[in-house]
Amino acid sequence: MSTHYQTLGVSADASAEEIKKAYRKKARKLHPDVNPGPEAAEEFKKVTHAYEVLSDTERRRNYDATGDENGRPQAGFGGAGGFGFSDLFETFFNAAGGGHQGPMSRTQPGQDGMIRVRIDLQDAVFGGEVSTEVETAVTCPTCGGKGCAEGTHPVTCHICHGQGMTQRQVQSFLGPVVSTERCYQCQGFGTIIEHPCHECSGQGRIRDRRKLTIKIPAGVATGNRIHLPGEGEVGPGGGPQGDLYVEISVRSHPVFTRDGDDLLAHVTVPMTAAALGASIPFETFDGERTLDVEPGTQPGTVLTLPELGVTRLRGAGRGSIRVTIDVQTPTKLDEEQRELLRKLAELRGEEAAEGKVNTRGGFFSKLRDRWEEATH
Repeated sequence: MSTHYQTLGVSADASAEEIKKAYRKKARKLHPDVNPGPEAAEEFKKVTHAYEVLSDTERRRNYDATGDENGRPQAGFGGAGGFGFSDLFETFFNAAGGGHQGPMSRTQPGQDGMIRVRIDLQDAVFGGEVSTEVETAVTCPTCGGKGCAEGTHPVTCHICHGQGMTQRQVQSFLGPVVSTERCYQCQGFGTIIEHPCHECSGQGRIRDRRKLTIKIPAGVATGNRIHLPGEGEVGPGGGPQGDLYVEISVRSHPVFTRDGDDLLAHVTVPMTAAALGASIPFETFDGERTLDVEPGTQPGTVLTLPELGVTRLRGAGRGSIRVTIDVQTPTKLDEEQRELLRKLAELRGEEAAEGKVNTRGGFFSKLRDRWEEATH
């Protein structure tokens, strides 16, 4: 008798993905809709049964260890496939009414998922919408989540008779004990899908990409997460979708950097504009505004434009735009320009070009100076 691995045409160390691919290939070839012959139908059942055993991690491990055709360990006392202390406690627990009782539903809730999206700084300031594609589990379009081929339906399991649970008697050091466990034939569902959907292999869902439009609230920052209930994976058997979490990443901006709810920028002005004063057009996310540079503005001066920053995520109003003024000293002067600057320096008494050393100043330094004067 051939093994389940030989039935599927894979090696004994084949991965779960290789087993799935081999099953799909054979199932498409042997499916009753494609090959209606009785021999193909019988072979299709063997292939499906082999896949059910090898696709279940626990059943495959037991099958590899014992060679049991049904993928379950042989009854005995202790050791692999035997009955030990853990089995005894499980037996008592089940006998007391614990654990799952009755057939399980094939329809199960889907898992939650998380994706990351990148947005522009303007979307963080005002909010907006982002369209993206999500790779996730979706309801099988062929069977609508039922998992059965068209025109077929699950049949009652002939082992557990639809109960999803079976009983077996095992020998323990206390004597014969009856253990209730999940049916190895139907995996606890109480029914068997004899003719799985060729698209989803009986799972009721497939992996696919779907478009999603995400509303971005104003004020979000890098690292914030948006919770979208019911936008996660579809569950097995076409079950309800889980939730989706969207992690935000804000792209860098060529002009602005962010400091909380404020936006920071630098503007470089000529030395003459800093000395004489100027009105400079400045583009913000709300349109053009004017920066009023007062005469005598020093490098590092910060000009503030209130209520033009980032919308507060939890609160009213917006932050400010803070613009730092950088003064540019000319590096290339022609002779006429040099002469004009010399005359300006002469008029201001600065022709010696002497620097001024700033003192540390402050209350304590002045107090120290007075103390030194008094003691000398």
